[in-house]
Amino acid sequence: MADESVFRALAHPARRRVLDMLRRGERPVADVVQSFSLSRQAVSQHLRILRTSGLVRQRPNGRGRIYWLEPTKLRDVARWITPYQQLL
Repeated sequence: MADESVFRALAHPARRRVLDMLRRGERPVADVVQSFSLSRQAVSQHLRILRTSGLVRQRPNGRGRIYWLEPTKLRDVARWITPYQQLL
């Protein structure tokens, strides 16, 4: 099962929005920042939380970074929620 840090990371709407962006493919950090009406520092904090929970990964790209979705932790969440889908 997914650890608690994954559920905490998913709890914030800005972080879910980042995951939605990265679902379509990897993105430079500048693109992620530009998509929000938050400061660069605030977006960086959200990216750090997603990274430490294992939901996203990063690599250097010149002076910036490239981020992408790491779906393994989402599979754990999906496994956990599957039994509840019959209640919908």
